[in-house]
Amino acid sequence: MTSISDSEPILVVGSVALDEIETPFGSVEEVIGGAAVHFGAAASVFAPVQLVGVIGEDYPTDQLDFLARRGVDLAGLEQRPGESFRWGGRYHYDMNTRETTRTELGVFADFRPRIPEAFRAARWVFLGNIDPSLQLSVLDQIDAPRLVAADTMNYWISGTRDPLLEVIARIDMLTLNDEEARQLSGEPNLARAGRWIQTRGPRHVVIKKGEHGAMLFSDEEIFFAPGYPLEDVVDPTGAGDAFAGGILGYLARAGGTGSTELRRAIVYGCAMGSFACEAFGPGRLRELSEPEVERRVRLFRELTHFEEPVRVEGA
Repeated sequence: MTSISDSEPILVVGSVALDEIETPFGSVEEVIGGAAVHFGAAASVFAPVQLVGVIGEDYPTDQLDFLARRGVDLAGLEQRPGESFRWGGRYHYDMNTRETTRTELGVFADFRPRIPEAFRAARWVFLGNIDPSLQLSVLDQIDAPRLVAADTMNYWISGTRDPLLEVIARIDMLTLNDEEARQLSGEPNLARAGRWIQTRGPRHVVIKKGEHGAMLFSDEEIFFAPGYPLEDVVDPTGAGDAFAGGILGYLARAGGTGSTELRRAIVYGCAMGSFACEAFGPGRLRELSEPEVERRVRLFRELTHFEEPVRVEGA
């Protein structure tokens, strides 16, 4: 596997926000967040990242310095007059149920991604959870990517289904949670849902199951990775984007998309998603080291590895 400096960069296009988060175990205000931030914080552990997004003039840009130090190119981050995108959420005791308490789009309402010329040759691309029409505009601006992954949500599935299906037909990998997979496909069974989505275009479909792990549908294979059993979950906001960052970061670092690389990438994604839950915002990812990631990946192997029983002849 190549080093970070030798890895091909990953282009991420998505939201850059300020979050207000309340859980049964604490609360924070004005913490940096958004899909592009969480993805970039995770993926940059493995490979350089090129970030495209928009912020207002009130955004604390100094708090993004850790991304720049990690190798995230912020040349595609526009700062416009006005207020930044703000989101608020309250989690219930099981940390799986969340209600949105605040959504103020600010300058994000008029976000029209402009991919810098230097970013258009990106070989690895992640389209964050934004309007499918914007995802399509990004696809029209990039040259010949090796793999394009996209995320979506129930809002786009119900409100902009046709443009979303256009996106799905043009990408290589779709990530979405189990509820969204059922909604998009109309199939209650996740195996059928994953295969239905594959027939619409993407070679790989990743269905996220929160604390219960993730499923990968690729060619004729199905691979399942468990969630890491954290004893203390502080804030699950951004875990899905960190999960995607782990997947694409590992693939860019490994330089391949074969079955072995994809399976490992899902485990790396689950590891990064678990780290994201250990602090508010990207706090845990900010200081995360590669050896820590490797240790957790080894723990994933121990969670699922077992020896086959000795077969007694004639039994």
